[in-house]
Amino acid sequence: MSFDPHAEPLVRPAISADDAVRVARERYGIAGSVSELGSNQDRNFLLTPAKRDHNVQRYLLKFDNAAYLTQEIQTQNDALLRLSAAGLTVPAPVKSPAGNTIEHALVGGKDVRVRLLTFVEGESMVKDGVLAPCVIAQLGALAGRVVSVLATFPSTGLDRSLQWDLRNAVPVVEGYIDSVAADRRGQVLAATKIAYDQVSAVASRLPIQPIHGDITDDNVVGSRDAFGRVRPTAVIDWGDMGTGYRVAEIAVAVSSVLHHQGAGRAFDALPAIAAFDAAAGTPLSDAEIDALWPLVVLRGAVLVVSGAQQVALEPGNTYAKERMEAEWRLFEIAAELDTRVAAAGIRAALGREASPPPSVGTLLDRASTAVRLDTASPLLAAGVWLRGEEAEAALAEKVYTARFAYGEHRLTRTIGPGKERPVNAALFTELTLAEPVALTAPFAAEVAATADGFTLASPTHGTLRLFGDVDSAPSGAVAEGAPLGRATGRLKVQWARAHAPPPPLFTDADSLPAWKRLTYDPAALVAAPPADWLPDVAAERTRREAAVAGAAERYYEIPPDIERGWRELLIDTTGRCYLDMVNNVAGIGHGHPAMAAAVNQQLLTLNTNSRFLYASLADYVERLRALAPDPSLSVVMLVNSGSEAVDLALKLARAHTGRQDVLALREAYHGWTGFTDAVSTSAYDNPYAAASRPAWVHVADAPNTYRGAHRDTDSRDPGAKYVADAVRLLDDLDAQGRPVGAFLAEPVFGNGGGVLLPDGYLEGVYAAVRARGGVCISDEVQVGLGRLGHYTWGVEQQRVVPDIIAVAKALGNGYPLGAVYTTQAIADSLVREGMFFSSAGGGTASAVAGLAVLDVMRDEALQANAAAVGDLLSAGFADLAKRHKLIGKVHGMGLYQGVELVRDRATKQPAPEETDWICERLLDYGVIMQATSERRNVLKIKPPLTLTPAHARVFLDALDAVLGELEARA
Repeated sequence: MSFDPHAEPLVRPAISADDAVRVARERYGIAGSVSELGSNQDRNFLLTPAKRDHNVQRYLLKFDNAAYLTQEIQTQNDALLRLSAAGLTVPAPVKSPAGNTIEHALVGGKDVRVRLLTFVEGESMVKDGVLAPCVIAQLGALAGRVVSVLATFPSTGLDRSLQWDLRNAVPVVEGYIDSVAADRRGQVLAATKIAYDQVSAVASRLPIQPIHGDITDDNVVGSRDAFGRVRPTAVIDWGDMGTGYRVAEIAVAVSSVLHHQGAGRAFDALPAIAAFDAAAGTPLSDAEIDALWPLVVLRGAVLVVSGAQQVALEPGNTYAKERMEAEWRLFEIAAELDTRVAAAGIRAALGREASPPPSVGTLLDRASTAVRLDTASPLLAAGVWLRGEEAEAALAEKVYTARFAYGEHRLTRTIGPGKERPVNAALFTELTLAEPVALTAPFAAEVAATADGFTLASPTHGTLRLFGDVDSAPSGAVAEGAPLGRATGRLKVQWARAHAPPPPLFTDADSLPAWKRLTYDPAALVAAPPADWLPDVAAERTRREAAVAGAAERYYEIPPDIERGWRELLIDTTGRCYLDMVNNVAGIGHGHPAMAAAVNQQLLTLNTNSRFLYASLADYVERLRALAPDPSLSVVMLVNSGSEAVDLALKLARAHTGRQDVLALREAYHGWTGFTDAVSTSAYDNPYAAASRPAWVHVADAPNTYRGAHRDTDSRDPGAKYVADAVRLLDDLDAQGRPVGAFLAEPVFGNGGGVLLPDGYLEGVYAAVRARGGVCISDEVQVGLGRLGHYTWGVEQQRVVPDIIAVAKALGNGYPLGAVYTTQAIADSLVREGMFFSSAGGGTASAVAGLAVLDVMRDEALQANAAAVGDLLSAGFADLAKRHKLIGKVHGMGLYQGVELVRDRATKQPAPEETDWICERLLDYGVIMQATSERRNVLKIKPPLTLTPAHARVFLDALDAVLGELEARA
């Protein structure tokens, strides 16, 4: 049936809330309250029975538009029963006491039809901001299941003349265009004509069947997952059900994704299409793939004009008015993507085979050497890639005939961390020729001059573009093998497939799969093999999962494939930069050339262990001793790691005191060895820590003045109260005949989120432990060596001197290196028990690595930088806390801070789901962030000490934006 835009407009039935309450009572015998739900053309009310607990069903009371035939509405009811029987969650028709699924009532003197449907509980995705790939995929899968079930459903009563049927897009747009703002009309009309013509070209091959027609972010509901995201599981609002193109079902779903993702992110919708294809029963045909994106454009155009028309008809329809700008954004995003590029991207996402390049001759016969410009290229170390095109030219000059590869993400073309993706994937091959080389036509074609070279065009072989340092070529028709002039210097070769749009020189990672189906790799034309080093991120993830133990922790649901680091940046295989805000191992930053050169030279010279005599060991230990917080800590012992450092510290305490028992603090993490795991009390790292704790480990409360037993808001001196608690525990152990040999504590709670201990706490507990003959161990694995900025060591902030310090992480900057500081007397106690040795600890390469780290920290003033940039972050967090109530407390100092997120500042209820969601969203903004604390509600901020003020502001701006997104969906 054709749509008549000049027919009687579909104004919603004039039904008030009082009318709905009365009709529910009179026709269905249900007394209750109602609240109106949004609809463009019907009236929908949520009916809550008066006597209701959590187990009582709520209902949807639906007053259908008078323009719809009763048979149409009855068919909707029948379809809902079919879908429900197939296992889909949908509203179910409820019979009235008279046995009817469609009732009539008198409202305002008019007969109206009313239905009662079960209300499907859940939340819609409409306010959820940017959607995750898994959510987008679930939306597509739901659409696929719907069309699969309805494929065999009788269409009687469903051949309706609806404005939402995309077969009617042109009359709808043309009929309602005058309601659209004048400056937008031309764009809508032009896009509609192009898209409609493209659909018409394949319309005869598009399957038509019953469809929902409106499976969108607003018409699916579900529950929130562990990240706080709505995962769609049910389809509601079946008022627009009718017949239509099968592929229109997924086109509509895709369109609803676009305004969530924003400009330039159209390919974010591909997971929905892939999931639909898998769930629809019959895979999408070539004709459906070609029509899909034009239908998305038509859907956007119809939404724009229909919304404008509805608001013109009903100025009080706030539901339609509020959606107008989002619908315009949706249309713009859909229309700006070339439909041929979209189809190619869809085919790539569905794994459809691409046709191979045609058989052709060679353009030139000259051997060339591949010069890699990708993320993993060894030629781009030490920040060479930051020189951009200058670096490309310099590298090319070193090779007789250099070749830069098609399809390569050039690191030299990347951009800084942020939301924007780099446009750096080359869609051409480039040669640097030291002398003139003759060119020949690789296929018969028409030659035409361009501003920077010439093209060869063939209806079967596509278009070959040659540009750069090339002579002019003969114009007109040429045969295969015909001379084309000469090239010298830099020659660029781009090969587009027949009927493809003109390709850009570079594209981004999202669009690269599409453009690879619209272009050919010119490698064969220049007598070169295709690049074999280009990454396959999906394959690498699969390989990682098969190779690595399941217990091994991994960041992110869909982790980026990181292959290079530079200072505080991490760079993935697409050349995208991420700001590393969590990697406290890389104290002097990633990829530091001074450290790399020192270790490289040492490995080329000698790498052995500390049983041998060599100068670097003594050099390093002397440098470390000079950094000790007190001269009494005169002995330094080198080990492999932080876990081994704490393990050795505990062993020293036992050897010195002859006691087994240790006092540790709740919520602490100290390592993964047998000894250190026993004293690690953090349930975040080991949920079974309490059950597996040996009898010699005793746990005192975490002195957390924000959410512990004694808070700074409740007491003028919470530190003294925490000390008193610890002393009582020590007294109890003494009474049991189990005096502690060691007290182990981090001077700043690491896994707690950088929580600073209250003033006087360590001083009081240290005194009590020492009075009983025990020793005090400071675990500075995370904060030691300048990370706090204003202090070299965490214990300095507490104004105490421990008996033993364990430190690692920043010592080696990723190299296996840790150290233990202690007194001569304690060290001598270990000598009495036997020899001490650690394989890599103090080895030649380890010592040189450690020396290089200390040199860089001194020469680049990284501790001072940690203080200055840390203060900048602290001020930024304080400003954010004024505008975002989710921030409950900011902990720490320098470049070791934690932002604790709470749902309520008064109750301090943790916000773990929100925290996980924020970490995932920050990745989209180019920021690496992870959660910590037992409550999983603290953002841990511990970046490399090289963090610049500019990059600190990048992080603050990103966090501000993401917190705003979270609040917008509330």
